[in-house]
Amino acid sequence: MLAAASIGVGSATANAEPTGHQVKYVLTSGTGVSFQVNYLTAQPPSKDAYNDDPYAFLKKEEVPTPWEFTTTLDDPQWATIDASAAAHGGQAVANAHCEILVDGVVVTQGDGPYTARCQLSNWA
Repeated sequence: MLAAASIGVGSATANAEPTGHQVKYVLTSGTGVSFQVNYLTAQPPSKDAYNDDPYAFLKKEEVPTPWEFTTTLDDPQWATIDASAAAHGGQAVANAHCEILVDGVVVTQGDGPYTARCQLSNWA
């Protein structure tokens, strides 16, 4: 009995509440082509700080589809993703689709033949 009691006590842990909100960017296409994407990875302290050095907070890269990225933001209203694919003669239309999920809930989405933009209110 003593062993069982010590196991029960030893397995008890405190659950700390996570800070911020989980923000997930999702990008898909009808053809699986690659896209040039710009997306916010870290929250700036202000729009002035962002304007002074946007790439301290944004990442720009080429990604295949489907693609997703998850980050944590204190204020998810900063979330933004902009995706574009080059149009090439003879290739099917990319049919870009983006979504932003906050804490597992889709809060905005966008579609376009070659580009898609999703952003929340701090960018409007």
